[in-house]
Amino acid sequence: MPRLAFLGPHATFTEQALRSLPESVGAELVPCAGSPAVLAAVRDGSVDAGCVPIENTVEGAVPAVLDGLVADPPLVIVREALVEVRFALMARSGTKAGDIRTVASHTHGIAQTRGWIAANLPDAEVLLSTSTAEAAAQVARGEFDAAVAAPIAAEQHGLEVLADDIADNPGAVTRFALVAPPGPPPAPTGRDRTTLAATTQNRPGALLGLLTELAVRGIDLTRIESRPIKHRHAEYWFHLDCSGHVAEPAMGEALAALHRRCDQVRFLGSYPRAANGNSTPATTSPPGPVGEADPAAFAAAESWLAGLRAGSFG
Repeated sequence: MPRLAFLGPHATFTEQALRSLPESVGAELVPCAGSPAVLAAVRDGSVDAGCVPIENTVEGAVPAVLDGLVADPPLVIVREALVEVRFALMARSGTKAGDIRTVASHTHGIAQTRGWIAANLPDAEVLLSTSTAEAAAQVARGEFDAAVAAPIAAEQHGLEVLADDIADNPGAVTRFALVAPPGPPPAPTGRDRTTLAATTQNRPGALLGLLTELAVRGIDLTRIESRPIKHRHAEYWFHLDCSGHVAEPAMGEALAALHRRCDQVRFLGSYPRAANGNSTPATTSPPGPVGEADPAAFAAAESWLAGLRAGSFG
């Protein structure tokens, strides 16, 4: 039976995301206290894969996950899931809004309900927990007065929902990644995402050169952000998401070019994009020279180059 870790305890959005993936069917689901613990469990072999949140449409990326993905030994993303997050304020039975002096949640839960809390619980102290579900568990144990979590957490821990749908930006979506030890990526589907991280020399035009390797091959860059390299002042990992698959000629050629150009390149996986993702197949031709984004053009160019190397100039 496969063992799959997730950001626990039970009733988190991460568990919801994991249960939506086919890999969870028949698997043992193992809750971990924090995303770093999930990645550590995958690395030490105590689980086969792990599910972690990677970015949110309101707050952006999850820094601890980005940093963990570029640590050693390597890990790769094999699948993603999207979950529309819905937050509720919950407390022990009999608690009134006026009784609440402390309210807890995960940092992203607080960030997405900060306006509502300020308007409705102006005197409450806002505190952080390792997950939204853990905040609900802490309320059930009497450690806090109220929690911001998924409504299912109230059922899990016997709490009463005092207010539902309290997000400042309704309809926010969180993307989750299923992470595993390195291996052959899933087969291309025609609707894939490739995630990587790279470092460059600190010189003018270095980042532009990296991006140019993608642009000239017609590769759609859907996300880029930087994270500092630990213990190295003013040096950064650039984290990128691109449309496409490493098995495709354009993406493969771009990765090879980045390997030549960059100080380090960490391939973090090619995998199917989740339905209704924030990156959809282009409905028009990509910008730039028409032939450069055509897989057939890449195949023809590769064949021509092989002929040159073999002494054939036809």
